[in-house]
Amino acid sequence: MIPNTATAPTAKASSVVSPPRKRRRPTGKRTSAVLLILLALVMLAPFVWTGLSVTKPTNVAFANPPVVSGYTPTLEAFRNLWETTYFARYLGNTAIVALISTVVALLIGIPAAYALSRFPGWVSAVLLLLALIFRSLPRFSVVLPMYEISRSLGIYDTNFALAAALVAINQPFTIWLLRNFFADIPKELDEAAMIDGCTRVSLLWRIMIPLMRPGILTAGVFVFLFAFQEYLTALVLTDTTSKTVPVFITTQLGQTLPMLQQAGAAAMLLTLPVIGIAFVAQKYLVAGLSDGSVKG
Repeated sequence: MIPNTATAPTAKASSVVSPPRKRRRPTGKRTSAVLLILLALVMLAPFVWTGLSVTKPTNVAFANPPVVSGYTPTLEAFRNLWETTYFARYLGNTAIVALISTVVALLIGIPAAYALSRFPGWVSAVLLLLALIFRSLPRFSVVLPMYEISRSLGIYDTNFALAAALVAINQPFTIWLLRNFFADIPKELDEAAMIDGCTRVSLLWRIMIPLMRPGILTAGVFVFLFAFQEYLTALVLTDTTSKTVPVFITTQLGQTLPMLQQAGAAAMLLTLPVIGIAFVAQKYLVAGLSDGSVKG
């Protein structure tokens, strides 16, 4: 008798592996991307329009309807801005005040933030709450007393008075941001360093500040940008000697067309450094908005 040598099927048709399907990109992500692009174009439109206006001849820049082609670009508005106004002095005042206020704010904010992060309690909570309330006050309620103080001390219309005011205004933000960065560093590191003989001052200088470089840079960039673009405080505390670029721009508005074009050129020269700083330090700015906000 011949044995049955037929073999049973080893696999079912249903078990055949089908080729992987292509994953379709979610519609929500596409919609979000389109909306973000449109939002960016809307936000950049005034900047682009100003850039086009200041590079046109004066008789073309304010034509109605607008002229978008058929003209020769010119930098006459920028040349007139430097030659017929004190823009160089105003730009120097703006940079000096922003730099001084940033350095002083960090010198005060670093040890204050370290102390508040390492010695929690009701005193620290009250100080942080008062700093938050001061930061939330309407700017006029803070600036007007500063105006009276600067007049009585004889320092009105000086870079020192404006820088001191900006330090006071931006100090709560600096302390809060740096405190959150310090809170991310384990306290065990402090204990280990003090066992090795470090004092609080040497611990802060030798260990904490090197570890805090990204946080310090983040806070410094924010404070510098705040001071560099400040308008209301500079308007109240300056007159002619220490006038800054934002205040100068407002004095050009509503005047003749060449002066209005100079205001646009000044706005461009004020904005370009801010954009450059933001691009260079964008990694640290994002870290400041994320890491510096996770601790309470």
